Amino acid sequence: MADKEQPKVATEMKKQAGQGVMPNSGPNHMTFWSIALFLGMACGLISVGFRLAIEQLQRFFYSADDVMLASAAQELPWYTIVFVPILGGLTVGLILHFFNKGRPAQGVAEVIQGAAMNEGRVSVRAGIASAVAAIITLSTGGSSGREGPIVHLAAVISSFFSNRLNANGITARDLLGCAVAAAVSAMFNAPIAGAVFAMEVILRHFALHAFAPIVIAAVAGTVVNRMVFGNATEYASIEVTAFEFYLELPAFLLLGLFCGILAVAQMRAVFWTDDFASRMMEKAKLPTFLRPMIAGIFLGLLALQFPHIIGVGYETTSQALAGEMLFYEAVVFAILKLIAVAITLGGRMGGGIFTPSLMLGALGGLAFGTIATGIFPLFFGSHTLYALAGMGAVAAAVLGAPLSTTLIVFELTGDWHTGLAVLVAVSMSTALASRFVDHSFFLTMLERRNIHLAAGPQSYLLAMFSVATVMRARNTERAADDDACWELVEQGVYVDGNATLEAAMPLFERTDLDFIPVVTLAGEDQPPELWGALFQVDALRAYNQAMRDTAAEEHS
Repeated sequence: MADKEQPKVATEMKKQAGQGVMPNSGPNHMTFWSIALFLGMACGLISVGFRLAIEQLQRFFYSADDVMLASAAQELPWYTIVFVPILGGLTVGLILHFFNKGRPAQGVAEVIQGAAMNEGRVSVRAGIASAVAAIITLSTGGSSGREGPIVHLAAVISSFFSNRLNANGITARDLLGCAVAAAVSAMFNAPIAGAVFAMEVILRHFALHAFAPIVIAAVAGTVVNRMVFGNATEYASIEVTAFEFYLELPAFLLLGLFCGILAVAQMRAVFWTDDFASRMMEKAKLPTFLRPMIAGIFLGLLALQFPHIIGVGYETTSQALAGEMLFYEAVVFAILKLIAVAITLGGRMGGGIFTPSLMLGALGGLAFGTIATGIFPLFFGSHTLYALAGMGAVAAAVLGAPLSTTLIVFELTGDWHTGLAVLVAVSMSTALASRFVDHSFFLTMLERRNIHLAAGPQSYLLAMFSVATVMRARNTERAADDDACWELVEQGVYVDGNATLEAAMPLFERTDLDFIPVVTLAGEDQPPELWGALFQVDALRAYNQAMRDTAAEEHS
């Protein structure tokens, strides 16, 4: 594992759900569900605290929280608009430099990786540093979302629980799902969507054994949120007029395709900006901790003319959903938001992409709906309905989460007509976007790091096994002959003991050998040290066992 805090998984994956905390039957179920309830309450409190911390800092810097941040920013002096994001970027850079070894702030992608490959755990130290960096980014004008950092912070809490309980992989993943469900539910006041999000995006399966504890945690997180903020959603529900759904169906299909294009543009813009910034930093030989500050400079200058890009963007999104925006304003704000998000995330300031996707979708949907209702005023309903459908369609394509995103919009409105319109648009946007990225923004991020989760367990399980844990050591029973091993080493056929089976299996395919020597390379002028040999039958046996355990977990 790249992170030393993560436990080894080679032997742990052979444990079944009955081990550790995870119960099989009887009162043990109640024990685990009690843990899920407590974890849900804790993550709900963390979500509320994260939100309140951002609001308080925003009031300090901008004299307003995000609900009215865009309007308040227009009244602030120019130096506040420019220098606050620069100060925030510098602070974020220093935090990540000293507490996260200069690596980018962690988010949903690392939580997905933790669920799949790290025994349901994430790095606690890096997670706390990333959460603090996200709070500063979002409160000083960074154009990103708070849901991603909260999801990762919830994963940090579940990792703490799992480490204290010495939970095995299945149990830890269930606890991770509980934590994420509670955090998302508390953030959106949407328990159904929060539970489905945890299974659809993080665990990437709908195993029955995980359903009950995840739902309990999601409800607990929602209750905590409602005790603090009341029964209020992130976006105010709007009145949606009845419409002839079948007549408008082709329009929502087209809207879905349009939103799929918007989603791909947003994702590609972030990746391109990230690559471009990396090349420029390397050419200029600048320290990495200055990168978020440079992004803050661009954001501050852009916000001078367009303060709507500052922060999460709830005010602008609400205006789009209410139809309080002209066509050209929706188009301009959508383009500017796309650019601002690319600068923020490509500049590695921290934050998530979910809420910006909602804003981009609402603006794009409003623009599309304005055209559609203008061309066919007698047949098409309110253009604000298209803003709602667009909001869900872009977010679903970016997250790779059609079910949970549709449910979030439905829980925000409680209207079945809206739910049907969103579902149609979401189906088309996700189908189109998946042709251009690896299923989602997060899985594409991991793919860019050579972590292959998008294709399923068969593509990443080999990377979870170290060659050293599967090989037959020298001078043990059924070990390979030393002379035969050294002969292969002299021919250049060997594998590093620190490598994984992902690197070793192609050698078997190319050489058609029964075993490959395992060595460690001490240095250029020093001979390799022979550890033993990796037998193809042992590698296949470990891989098959992991596949069986994964299938058993996902279908239990």
